[in-house]
Amino acid sequence: MKKDLLSIADLNRKEVKGLVERAHRMKEEGMTDLLSGKTLALLFEKPSLRTRVSFEMAMHQLGGHSIYLSPAEVGLGKRESTADVARVLSRYVDGIAARTFSHETLRVLAENCSVPVINALSDMEHPCQALADLLTIYEKKGKLSGLTLGFIGDGNNVSNSLLLSASLVGMDFHFACPPGYEIEKKVLNKGRKFAALSGSQIRITNDPYEAAKGADIVYTDVWVSMGQEADAEKRRRAFANYQVDSELLGLAKKDVLFMHPLPAHHGEEISAGLLEDPRSVVFDQAENRLHLQKALLAKLLSDSKVPGK
Repeated sequence: MKKDLLSIADLNRKEVKGLVERAHRMKEEGMTDLLSGKTLALLFEKPSLRTRVSFEMAMHQLGGHSIYLSPAEVGLGKRESTADVARVLSRYVDGIAARTFSHETLRVLAENCSVPVINALSDMEHPCQALADLLTIYEKKGKLSGLTLGFIGDGNNVSNSLLLSASLVGMDFHFACPPGYEIEKKVLNKGRKFAALSGSQIRITNDPYEAAKGADIVYTDVWVSMGQEADAEKRRRAFANYQVDSELLGLAKKDVLFMHPLPAHHGEEISAGLLEDPRSVVFDQAENRLHLQKALLAKLLSDSKVPGK
């Protein structure tokens, strides 16, 4: 049976750790022909820098090929139904990485595809980002379990995937946001089930200083994501006291890692110059999108068979 990655919850603890360790090895090994003859379709509804380039380079470094399909070319769910697009692409390619506005679009794609579907970002989750973040933490700290990640910001797709991944590997997750911007209950409940098995703890607060205190990692993301532009001013007012700066980082451990998935809005969720702070590993995160996705593509595509090809 084919395997998709729509959510971090599609993986178990062993698989998450295996992907991180494999990515770490592949980063050292460089190029290979593991996916020679394989093709990945990049089906994007949203613009991208890191996601597109990292997937394209991942396929190139594994000896495969990628095809970028823009919103104008496909018109997913408009010019042609999502189900029909899925059935057609399944006849041409070995896998699909889809970057969509709605998580439901990914679900329909996966239901109608005979090849693996990877969530390259949806409104519900960003699993590739979270897994690359774990790789970065593993490289810098030498472990994943027993650490504390303090997330300051919105209950969005990035924080959802981070909560689930941290809970799976035994990492404490402390989350601070303004009232009304919490992580959805269904995601939180799933994370708590994982945490009960791994021994990690989840703490939710409205105090950013509480979330940062004693943390091994302090993480933040933009206050206004793509598709939320109409609420931009409302969100900026709500998050005004949730900026990550040197004062807040000073509450964390001395060897704290500062993380951000990019793009960053300087002067909003982070103070000016924070990306250049010695504690920042933000550009290491960006690089590790490439290496984690190589491990993921190797796992999902190396044995995939495409009907009709």
